Amino acid sequence: MHIAEGVLSAPVLITGAVVAAAGVAYGLKKIPANHFMLAGLLGAAFFVASLIHVPIGFSSAHLILNGLLGVVLGWAAFPVIFVALLLQAVLFQFGGFTVLGVNTATMGLGALAAYGIFYAIAGKSADKRLKFAGFCGGFSAVLISGILTALALAFTNEGFVTAAWLIFLSNLPVMVVEGVITAFAVVYLKHSDPGIFNEKLFSFIYCLCVSSLQFDGR
Repeated sequence: MHIAEGVLSAPVLITGAVVAAAGVAYGLKKIPANHFMLAGLLGAAFFVASLIHVPIGFSSAHLILNGLLGVVLGWAAFPVIFVALLLQAVLFQFGGFTVLGVNTATMGLGALAAYGIFYAIAGKSADKRLKFAGFCGGFSAVLISGILTALALAFTNEGFVTAAWLIFLSNLPVMVVEGVITAFAVVYLKHSDPGIFNEKLFSFIYCLCVSSLQFDGR
């Protein structure tokens, strides 16, 4: 799902960089203090999984796990993904620096899609249809990231349209695998820490209440 350097046009690179910068800046504010270690572990899993490529017909595919990051971390998935991609570029020359923004944006937006879809299905307390919600979150993250990657190539040059859709189709099996992995992972995390998913929701509501009280006090 990574796009290599020297492929995308300047407008696409700039757009990706702007989206990634906004996502990373906002995501840094949304990492709970008690989730730093979890964010590091998930970032390490993302870092390793996306380095292992499996040949599939005319292309290759790899696990991404951005859906799992999105479901667990929400907006905080953006900076985690950025750091992992940056380390891949520095240590293994994988991806690249000029496309770092676009790759972060495509995978980060996929993670946010997983976050929204997961809670839409599982409910605010994330206790209903948990496994199905996890599968849909993992599946949709790769789906959205694949579409965005294809669009980035298509908007760069019409000659890339065929290649873009071939890359997207090669990731269809990955969508299913990621859905299954995320489904079992969220069930395990929920059993290990029952408050892991609704802590972010509680913090968000608390901040809204405090802000409202301060506004009324003025």
